[in-house]
Amino acid sequence: MENKIRALKIFDILKNEYPDVKPALDYNSAFELLIATILSAQCTDERVNIVTKDLFKKYKSPEDYLIVEQSELETDIFSTGFYKNKAKSIKNCCKVLIDEYEGNVPQDFDELVKLPGVGRKTASVVAGNAFGIPAIAVDTHVKRLSNLLGFVETDNPDKIEEKLKELLPEKYWVKSSHWLATHGRKICNARKPKCDECVIKKLCPSSK
Repeated sequence: MENKIRALKIFDILKNEYPDVKPALDYNSAFELLIATILSAQCTDERVNIVTKDLFKKYKSPEDYLIVEQSELETDIFSTGFYKNKAKSIKNCCKVLIDEYEGNVPQDFDELVKLPGVGRKTASVVAGNAFGIPAIAVDTHVKRLSNLLGFVETDNPDKIEEKLKELLPEKYWVKSSHWLATHGRKICNARKPKCDECVIKKLCPSSK
């Protein structure tokens, strides 16, 4: 119970500190967010946004990704890294969207995780931000800060997701990822944390 109270205090402070948080990835539809999130694996959101600026002009539907040669798609997404695997995942994912969902992104978490190339993190990003379904996406920032703040002692994203859901009310789930990620980028930098400027310093067991 004590950990839950502390967690609520922390997230209330972060909520006030970052009231206008939103996904770092640029998108205009659930489908674009799905593609961008697949590309974001082992890549910065900034790099993905540079790539998708042109990519989303060229590919507007699942059909567009299917008809193009894989080698051409690989070239278009090359700078996001792991481009061969990502191109294959995107093509396979788009085929399933067309074959089973009439070209639409399913508005259901359990259906999202069945898509090729889509794990719990990607499904959570799409479910939470495109459809408003309560979900917590565990990225590198969420993983790191959840440990630093003493919520968990594990790098397992599924266990971190489960613990955060225990600690937080549903209404905080989607934005909790954005609050932690924003705080991780701006203040709690992995290489050089700015503990002196941190608004949750007094509640953080790792503060220096």
